[in-house]
Amino acid sequence: MAQDNNMSDLWKRLRFVLGCIIVYRIGTHIPIPGIDPVRVSSLFDQNQGTILELFNLFSGGALERMSIFALNVVPYISAAIIMQLFSNAIPYLIELKKEGQAGRNAITQYTRYGTVALAFVQASALAVTLSSSGLAYNPGTSFFVTAVFTVVAGTVFLMWLGEQITSRGIGNGISLIITAGIVANLPAAFVSTLQLGRT
Repeated sequence: MAQDNNMSDLWKRLRFVLGCIIVYRIGTHIPIPGIDPVRVSSLFDQNQGTILELFNLFSGGALERMSIFALNVVPYISAAIIMQLFSNAIPYLIELKKEGQAGRNAITQYTRYGTVALAFVQASALAVTLSSSGLAYNPGTSFFVTAVFTVVAGTVFLMWLGEQITSRGIGNGISLIITAGIVANLPAAFVSTLQLGRT
């Protein structure tokens, strides 16, 4: 009976992870409002085989489509790394680490704040680049504000989704999101590499 309950719980967790990954994949196809998809597609066609294509691979194709998940979980990973470095150098954070679960929860909260701050910086740079590259229908203040808040909201949602997978699913949610994006984009990357090899 206990084994049946364990299997039932496992399937429930697996279904939850699968549902979250489906939601993530759908989000990578929702474009930032005001973006010209034809120009974006043309830009990526011109930059095949460059570092831009590598970034697109890690975003699961979200960057190529300039979707609401264009930044993926990169701001969260950056914030987590920064907090890890600071927690070994700043006395206040060192003391927090010694407080057990309560301290870890506080550090996690600071990581979330750091994610939002970094997402705003990166989304602003992305919006300026989109405007200056002529990839927006109506570049200007309204597009900038809309693009920044849309991309930041997408990043925060992915951070939340990753945390939900960690607590209610199986494994590390952020790692699973990154893996799902890479796996989804592998066939296209493989074909692109073959074409590049032929030319």
